[in-house]
Amino acid sequence: MRCISKRKLIGILAAVLSFSLAVGCGGKADIENAYNLQDAVESYGLKASAEEQSSQAFFAEGLCVAGSEDVLSENVTAALSEAAGLFNLQEGVMEFGKNIHTRLFPASTTKILTAYVALKHGNLSDTATVTAEELQLEEGSSTCGLAIGDTLTLEELLYGLIICSGNDAANVIADLVGGSVGGFVEMMNEEAKALGATNSHFTNAHGLQDENHYTTVYDMYLMFQAAIQDEKFKELISAETHLGKLTNASGESVTKDWASTNRYLTGESAQPEGVQVIGGKTGTTNAAGYCLVLYSEKEGAPYISIVFKAGSREDLYTEMSELLEEI
Repeated sequence: MRCISKRKLIGILAAVLSFSLAVGCGGKADIENAYNLQDAVESYGLKASAEEQSSQAFFAEGLCVAGSEDVLSENVTAALSEAAGLFNLQEGVMEFGKNIHTRLFPASTTKILTAYVALKHGNLSDTATVTAEELQLEEGSSTCGLAIGDTLTLEELLYGLIICSGNDAANVIADLVGGSVGGFVEMMNEEAKALGATNSHFTNAHGLQDENHYTTVYDMYLMFQAAIQDEKFKELISAETHLGKLTNASGESVTKDWASTNRYLTGESAQPEGVQVIGGKTGTTNAAGYCLVLYSEKEGAPYISIVFKAGSREDLYTEMSELLEEI
């Protein structure tokens, strides 16, 4: 399915123009060729500058503006998950899509946006000291083992965030980059909307369950696609292990062994022949089910594949492997 389309933009502008023509600013306006999109846009002062037009063209380039219809394959056991998608970044084509606009809980795949915002607005060499409040997490929550008084750089925090899905690292990053968790969450929502992920809303930096914390497969594709433009982000998601370095409350140097939760990187799940999984992010909660977002390549061509709300870890990797085999 070829994905670039102006239909959505035209629909929005038509609705705006319809309302404006009806109520105006003090009365009904008469515009020659009112239903000519170009004339109407210019008449209402909505014409973008050359710089804005260039920016908009760049934003749309290679992106998939997909409709509501599923694009399925008999080779993919789609019943194993609630939603899934396979996006060919080189061709700008969605090769598989199921419920890609359905709002679902993202669990720790949230940390893709957390890392994106931190890399965009933070400085890797900045340091933070862990507080007691930042370690207040649900029992059984995944962490990278931080303790009160530990001091470490944003770069180390990002490894702990992505490799072992540290919810503790997420809170420390939020305070460091956003000034507070609330401030950072505002940044997350602003960046998501700027990327076109308008069907999402975030309430925290880690992805632990909240009814008002949700996204879609398509929105996650947009956010992940933006994140992988940063070489540091690709380095983070592709790391199988990392030796985290920090200073504890006593001033002693401490190292932490962090290992990836991605079974393709650990070798627990085999990569389909000819496909190289570069990396990605896992996520699991009772409400979200099992989730996985991947960046892969085949003969140099890049792909993003996403599975949301699989019923088990085995189902998650079965369906993801089937998606990868579609490449």
